[in-house]
Formats: sequence, structure tokens, C-alpha cells
Amino acid sequence: MTKYDKLVPRFLKYVRKETRSDEESTTVPSTQNQVEFANELVLELNEIGLDNVRIAAKSSYVFATLPSNLPAGQEAKKVGFISHIDTADFNAHNVAPQLVENYDGESDIKLGQSGYSLSPAEFPNLKNYKGETLITTDGTTLLGADDKAGVTEIMTAVEYLVAHPEIKHGEVEVAFGPDEEIGTGADRFEVDEFGADLAYTVDGGPLGQLEYETFNAAQATIKFVGKDVHPSEAKGIMINALKLAVEFENHLPSAEVPEKTDGRQGFFHLLAINGTVDEAKMTYIIRDHDRNKFEERKQLIKNIVAKMNEQFSEDRVILDMKDQYYNMREVIEKDMTVVEVAKKAMEDLDIKPLIAPVRGGTDGSKISFMGLPTPNLFAGPENMHARFEYVSKETMEKATDVVLQIIKLVSED
Repeated sequence: MTKYDKLVPRFLKYVRKETRSDEESTTVPSTQNQVEFANELVLELNEIGLDNVRIAAKSSYVFATLPSNLPAGQEAKKVGFISHIDTADFNAHNVAPQLVENYDGESDIKLGQSGYSLSPAEFPNLKNYKGETLITTDGTTLLGADDKAGVTEIMTAVEYLVAHPEIKHGEVEVAFGPDEEIGTGADRFEVDEFGADLAYTVDGGPLGQLEYETFNAAQATIKFVGKDVHPSEAKGIMINALKLAVEFENHLPSAEVPEKTDGRQGFFHLLAINGTVDEAKMTYIIRDHDRNKFEERKQLIKNIVAKMNEQFSEDRVILDMKDQYYNMREVIEKDMTVVEVAKKAMEDLDIKPLIAPVRGGTDGSKISFMGLPTPNLFAGPENMHARFEYVSKETMEKATDVVLQIIKLVSED
């Protein structure tokens, strides 16, 4: 049996399990499907032979330990690897993955009978996978490689170490958590119970990604309270909540949106709008890599709300704004050891590290601010969160190798 024999079957089994999270839920995890999948992972970790396998009471993370097998008297730092089990808000029911072997790097890939295709003309990164095996959707669902690729890679790595006790290593901690996609999964993460000295989320994209700089993030929900009367009697009385919502949007800088920004440029992103003349609601996410600019963006939202309310004798624009996570670079740059170890691991495997700011965040963003520096490693998926998602088998194998090489380097340090 080779290191990778179970990798693809394990991944296909995982992605067929529906584990979409639910932002409207008040439970932890937010969906019962995640509970069921977590229980299955507990069984699998016990079968592999890890110790102290449990579901943490507060966070609902699956925790497990691979004990050190270093000679007596030899110690090493404890390294942890973390992935999330939920998938994004896109159809995840009846996921039917398809394998495209020895992809030629040029052809369109037909996604089942859906009428959709993956085309290198539209998705030029496909050209990077010539000769590799791609796993895609059938065009009707997402794939769920974000982040079941990461779960697969961590599980495959620790299983390999259990099967090969001649490979000496320090203690390794693993964690599989819920609700990353709705931004709440790591809120209750038990850093002390996890017990790692340094850690990595395995939740990135293409080969070589090594990320330790993320957005600062907040979410703003604005409610507009109108006054609805019959249009024939509306003069001087009606207050149209929908028009207030439009007015609010028009106060924001039109160029500072996701579709017009890149790199470290921040934005305001209108996620949802709904309502009637009587009441309307808008939801925004606010993002910026720079903490000062992030605070300025939030203040602009507050200023617009205050200015609009000056029109009325009572507040009709009501703001609920909450921070979601912060740029983990603020923590990690104080001691870059955790990044340098991952960088060396990739270089040892002839993988070029791709270090760039993330236009998003990971559970590592929150966990780093809890005192455990946690940058993000590539897991392989591209075009995440929708029907065009795919992942390369060979990239997943290399991600597994990076996990193993990090364990080796930390054990030798």
C-alpha cells in the first residue's frame, strides 16, 4: 500500500456527505449534518489509532492526538493541523464528483449533463494541470474540496505515520471544526485543550499557497424603517424604506467593491437586500488588510447612518455592526518561525512557496489572536464555493507531503 492509496476514495466519501453550514442557525454546529460528519471522523480517527479522540464541548471541534514516538529524553514542539468540515452556501445535496484523468490542459471539461463546462478560456489555471487527474463537480453542486481536501490530507498524513512507526516524530494534534464558512467556527476554539505550540490551517487553494496575511473583517446589517400609506395619500407622509436603502448604497464609494479591487485594496460588499416600503434590510461585509483603513471604513458606515437619521425626528436607519476577524499578520510577524518552517518544508519538496495576502480569512485568523500562531497552507481546490470547483489529485498528494515534512522539521528542531 502506498501513502496515497486511500486519499482519493477518502476524499470522494467525504464530499458526498452534505455538511453545509447555516448562518441563520443558533446551534453549534449550525447544522445536524455537520454533527453527523464529525461523529464519523471520530470513528475514523479511533480506527486509525490516534489517542484522546473527542469532540470538544465548547467548540464542537473534533480533536485527536498522534503521540510522540521520539526516543526517551528527546522532546519536540507539538504541531497542530486544522481544517473545517462545513461547505459554503451553495447546493451541496447529492454531490456527484467526476474524475478527469490525464487532463490535456487545453480541452473544456463537460460537467455531467448540466450544460456547464470548465473551460481554460474562462479558467486559465486549468492549464497548470496538464497530465494530472482532476476531480470536478457534475455542474449541479459545489464540490466541497473547501475544505474536505484539507480534512483528507491531514487524515492521510497521520494514518501514514501510524502505519510507519519507524518514522520518528513529536506529538501531533489534529482538529476538524464546524462553521468556518459562516465565520463563527473558531469563535470558541479551545487553544489550551488543543495543546499545540504552533499550528496550521490546511484550507488554502492552489499548490504552494502559504498565507499569513488576511483581511480585517466586519459585517454590517442596516435596517430601514419606513412608513407605508396608500400612494394616493402619500405626500408628506410616506417614507419608503427601499428608497432609504438605495440612498445608503449611493453614499458608499462606488469603486470600492470586490469586483473593482484586488491585492490589499479593501472594499464594501453588499451581500443581501430585501424589504418593502414599510421596512428594508441590507447586509454588507467590510474588508481591509490595513487596520486603520478598516476602522475608517466602519466609521464611514456609522457616519452615513447618523447623517441619514438627521432627516427624521426618530432613528429610521438602524445599524448592527460586528467585527468578524482580524489580520493574523499582526500576531505572526512577531515571530515568523511558523511561516519559515512551512516555507522550508515546501522548498524541501521542490514546491515554490506562494506567499501573498489573502482576500478573505481563515479560522487561523481568529486562532492566531487567541495566542496560537496559525498560518494557512494550500489544500488544492480552485473556484471554491460553486459549481466550477475542482481539485487536482496530485496537488492533494503534495499537500499531504507538506504536512508530513512540517512534522519532520518540527520533530528535528
